[in-house]
Amino acid sequence: MIDNDTRSRLLPLYPMLGELPAAELKAILATAKQMQFQAGTVIFDENQPCQGFPLLLSGSLRVIKSAANGRELQLYRVLPGESCILTSSCLLGHTPYQARGIVEAPLEMVMLPATLFHRLLGSHEAFRRYVFQLFTERLTDLMELVTAVAFQKLDRRLAALLIARPIPLHATHQALADELGSAREMVSRLLKGFAEQGWVTLGREQ
Repeated sequence: MIDNDTRSRLLPLYPMLGELPAAELKAILATAKQMQFQAGTVIFDENQPCQGFPLLLSGSLRVIKSAANGRELQLYRVLPGESCILTSSCLLGHTPYQARGIVEAPLEMVMLPATLFHRLLGSHEAFRRYVFQLFTERLTDLMELVTAVAFQKLDRRLAALLIARPIPLHATHQALADELGSAREMVSRLLKGFAEQGWVTLGREQ
């Protein structure tokens, strides 16, 4: 059950819900669950079944793919106002997750049950349009990621990542390596070179 305070936060982030009939919105508020997770929590993992469709209110979620050798590659982030296309794909195909979702910053979300997701998708254009627009945007992001991993040198990708983040950047070398799909040793070596050039200043976890 979603209270009025949560509703007032949810609708501005997901305006397509406001386009639904009043009875359908009431059903959403009655059946959806409000959930909270601390940073570092794995909220779904590979080969697990999908339980519902998340709508983020605050915080952030990293979706990563792990290789057999332990290396990880961040596929994308999910922020408030967005949802997870991997979850959408699993719900649509009735398949388990093929990646892991890890809470990056303390996360609060509303979870729509799978049955409600399917009903909204089949009956309401506004919701269907939102889901498929999300697919379009994420597919573009993933194509850019594939291009970067396949064709761009690691030093350029690392520099672009550092430039895009707020200063100071609080992250371990391992976290940066995971985001780039690289080894920590390679990232550490590049950061040391950047520091020697005077481009960055390194500190503990920053």
